[in-house]
Amino acid sequence: MHRSRLAPALLAPLLAAALTACGSDDEGGDASTATPSTGATESASPSGTGASQSASPPGQAERDASVSAEGARIRASASAQLQDAEGRGNAASDVSLQGVATARTDGQRTALVRVTNSTDEEAFYAVQVDFVAEDGTVVDSVVTGFTDVDPGERVERYVSSRKAGQSDTPTTPRVVKAERD
Repeated sequence: MHRSRLAPALLAPLLAAALTACGSDDEGGDASTATPSTGATESASPSGTGASQSASPPGQAERDASVSAEGARIRASASAQLQDAEGRGNAASDVSLQGVATARTDGQRTALVRVTNSTDEEAFYAVQVDFVAEDGTVVDSVVTGFTDVDPGERVERYVSSRKAGQSDTPTTPRVVKAERD
């Protein structure tokens, strides 16, 4: 009986860590499934983070920092790639977007970005989503990147606007640029 009470207590932190690594945030690694999150974040899966120097496993703060650092690196790569894109970019037809009801995201303006690699080679995708008010004013822009997307593979991620969620002005998410490298 002691073991049956102990197992859930030991499994809960492991499950939380796995969900954090595969969970939703604004800029991170590829995700085949995603869930809405609050804040400008996207699905992230840390890679190559290495072992901790301490004898104990990394804590939640260390895992969050690793995911955040990986997300920042991917966003920076995506932003740089989009700067060189001409027009709407070479991958606009590979990207679709779906708005998410604010009731599902605690009032946060969120969109589900889907990318399907239409080429015969693995690719990195950079996507810029603007949250636009009815009068055409861009309230916020969010850049996301999708790494190592295999040929024919479809990946998706939620992106959220930090600014658009702070106002009562309804916004519509739009793909502004999408570039494949």
